[in-house]
Amino acid sequence: MTDRPHVGAADLAARFREFIDPEFVISDAETMKPYECDGMSMYCEMPMLVVLPETVAQVQRVMRICHQHQVPVVARGAGTGLSAGAMPHADGVVLSLAKFNRILDIDPLARTARLQPGVRNLAISEAAAEFGLYYGPDPSSQIACTIGGNVAENSGGVHCLKYGLTVHNLLRVEMITVEGERVVLGSEGLDVCGMDLLALATGSEGLLGVVTEVTVKLLPTPERAQVVMAGFDSVQKAGDAVGGIIAHGIIPGGLEMMDGHAIVAADDFAQAGYPRDAKALLLCEVDGTAEEVQEHIEQAEALFRELGATSVCTSKNEAERALLWKGRKSAFPAVGRISPDYYCMDGTIPRRQLAHVLTEMEAMSEQFGLRVANVFHAGDGNLHPLILFDANVPGEFERTEAFGTAILRLCVEVGGCITGEHGVGVEKIRQMAYQFSDAELAQFHDLKAAFDPQGILNPGKGVPSLRFCQEYRALDDKPHSSHPAKEARHG
Repeated sequence: MTDRPHVGAADLAARFREFIDPEFVISDAETMKPYECDGMSMYCEMPMLVVLPETVAQVQRVMRICHQHQVPVVARGAGTGLSAGAMPHADGVVLSLAKFNRILDIDPLARTARLQPGVRNLAISEAAAEFGLYYGPDPSSQIACTIGGNVAENSGGVHCLKYGLTVHNLLRVEMITVEGERVVLGSEGLDVCGMDLLALATGSEGLLGVVTEVTVKLLPTPERAQVVMAGFDSVQKAGDAVGGIIAHGIIPGGLEMMDGHAIVAADDFAQAGYPRDAKALLLCEVDGTAEEVQEHIEQAEALFRELGATSVCTSKNEAERALLWKGRKSAFPAVGRISPDYYCMDGTIPRRQLAHVLTEMEAMSEQFGLRVANVFHAGDGNLHPLILFDANVPGEFERTEAFGTAILRLCVEVGGCITGEHGVGVEKIRQMAYQFSDAELAQFHDLKAAFDPQGILNPGKGVPSLRFCQEYRALDDKPHSSHPAKEARHG
């Protein structure tokens, strides 16, 4: 990024207050404090300003002013992200979309919903329920996370195995470019001519533009859904059972796995009735017609017993099904009750490697002297290891980062990748050099430059500066010597 012409916070705030309610142009440190980080609170930075526009025209004017003065802009949704992707830039503006929270239209015949980016994920399904419809992707944070953030990170959730990630459930996105232009990606039709820019923008972590409207597909609510819960006395058996259920021809609506630490923590929190003595737990949901579900439930129960399950039970009604999922979706906050701090990782591996990777993680836990709780989307191999640590113990955070780096390197080594749905942000920017070559990273930079030549949209995130790549590779598993965002900022 080139040197930027200096513009003071007071001058910039004065310009914004000409067209945004002054109450929502925030410049004092105390009020800006909640914006210093997203859900990855280990990485923090105070911004120069925070603005909360409420119309598309206001977003356009903010972008034009920032582009004119080359002021960095970080778009922010609910702040539930877990890769420091929404962490502010010290010399930049946080552009909060919190006031863009309206459901603009639900078309039950076309099975679509048109939304502002600040609409909560769960609110989409709540609004569509009266038409017998719902929105498929359901991240664990769905009660709080927003559809704009889901687009930015290409979020998944417990039902992504059967119904896909955000990118598979999008039709159309309206986006404001860095110059303040309004563009439309995709269409309300089933296909669109030209390059698939909608897929490019999905998961781009705010590096290419600011989303101001989203049109999503809605799905008919299944006639019936039931969950089979199977406990195992080893993660090896549970991992093998994941591949076994898919190989049998059953595509579950969701297939989730938890290890012993996560089972006890989640059960203490949600009283879900999990088998607390199990070393691993699978939750396998089957949905569809009543006849189809009955057939697949019987097959799944028999298959899990055949593959070594020590306990198998099936939800008998909707209340029991909801309780089993409550435990799973409460796992992250539940683990927070058993450790002063935890580091939520995110990586993806081939399903066939589940047992191997989980076994390796157990050995790493001993090596680094840190507990790790595993709760993740087993069906598509999206891991979410939770490394437990105490930030008040000198050196423990650095050891935690090193443990996380080792996990991500293992994911790449077995044919996977460094993220599934949390994104790269600041957290994984060094590990990008493990997965991608210099030529591939250069191509990412070319794509970024095509949308944002000055590099002011969410700088220092997602893709490492090329001149740091060799240094990142040389560091290998060494603890971070300084904040990666500060290194990237000067790249």
